[in-house]
Amino acid sequence: MRDVRERAAPLLRFVRRHREPAVVQAFRSSAAATIAYVIALHLSPEAAPLTAPLTALLVVQVTLYATLTNGVRRVNAVVAGVLVAIAFSLLVGLTWWSLGLLIVAALAVGHLVRVDEYVPEVAISAMLVLGVTTVGNTAWARVLETLIGAVVGLSINLLLPPPVWVEEAGESIEGMARRVRQLMLRIGEEAAGRMPSEQAAARLHEARRLDHDIVEVDAALRQAEDSLRLNPRVREGVLHRVVLRTGLDTLEICTVVLRVLARTLTDLTKEREPAALFPAETSATLERLLSEIADAVVSFAVLVTTHVSENAESAEERLTSQLGQAAATRDKLAQLLLEQLQHDASQWQLHGAVLTEVNRMLDELDTEHRSRRLLEELDRATREQRDRLPWLPRLRESIHRRLRVPDRLRRNRRGAGKGRSRYR
Repeated sequence: MRDVRERAAPLLRFVRRHREPAVVQAFRSSAAATIAYVIALHLSPEAAPLTAPLTALLVVQVTLYATLTNGVRRVNAVVAGVLVAIAFSLLVGLTWWSLGLLIVAALAVGHLVRVDEYVPEVAISAMLVLGVTTVGNTAWARVLETLIGAVVGLSINLLLPPPVWVEEAGESIEGMARRVRQLMLRIGEEAAGRMPSEQAAARLHEARRLDHDIVEVDAALRQAEDSLRLNPRVREGVLHRVVLRTGLDTLEICTVVLRVLARTLTDLTKEREPAALFPAETSATLERLLSEIADAVVSFAVLVTTHVSENAESAEERLTSQLGQAAATRDKLAQLLLEQLQHDASQWQLHGAVLTEVNRMLDELDTEHRSRRLLEELDRATREQRDRLPWLPRLRESIHRRLRVPDRLRRNRRGAGKGRSRYR
């Protein structure tokens, strides 16, 4: 059995690699560009209609939602650029000063037609068309090729649904949680000893750099959210989006609180230097508390990114146990800090800040708090969808009503048939 698994391992790796979203996206893009070029060879008068595969390549984005929106904007951008080029070719032709006016006019038209990031495409299309001798034929050929590429790109997304990037977003969230955990463990270990102010400031800078990691994770999550929209492969897309988004929001709050905690410990180090930051028992309790919270952060990330019910239940039980243990350690730390303040109350504000920041992280990671927030976000998302598409609930009710009516008619007809047969 082991030999069979070892022999099948390369095949399994090959299949998994070719099911990765990046590989699927590369295949879809190349297929769309090739099909668009073949169709344009038969329909366009150009010898090498490269505009069609270029448009298809740009239209087939990583998500169906982005494909639909980008396809419309790109077609508008190309058509607007072609029209500007035709107007300039009829009026002034191509000179050095007309080229400058053409670029200014094309960029202005791009902003007027609201093509967003495709504003430069308006000027590029206008320059390419104006630089050709047979302007009229080339202009309409370029419009035709653009339409071919856009239609092929949209068709590819309907026939080959785009990949869902939820797993990659989940990996980014878990990776972010593990980086937070490592930093929290280092802060706890160093706070248990004689931490110099320079070292405390270095940990503060590391906590600040977590903001850049949050931005990267947020970009991956936005990509995953777009991949869930209008995707026929996904059910309950709103639930997936809300779960991941609220999870990232909680993780972001924890990073902010960790940065504030690092700031508090840096100030406390400066106040107590060269003495130890805390007594031995208090330092050990703080180190243990930060370690328990760090483990809870990773468990929370695993809970957020787990979609199988059994794994989610085990992750929630583990998180609840860790938070309970951390709460007990927090109470012990509060008692030790209170006893310390009875002998030396000079840094009572900083000691209180440490407890406040620890309590904030425990509250954000609490499962009941997350459930309430998740329900609130689901209600808000439902209201926004209802306000944005007020006709959708009525359409669903109409469809359900029409589906129920034939059932009643069939039952009535069967009943009537039985009645007639009884009296025959």
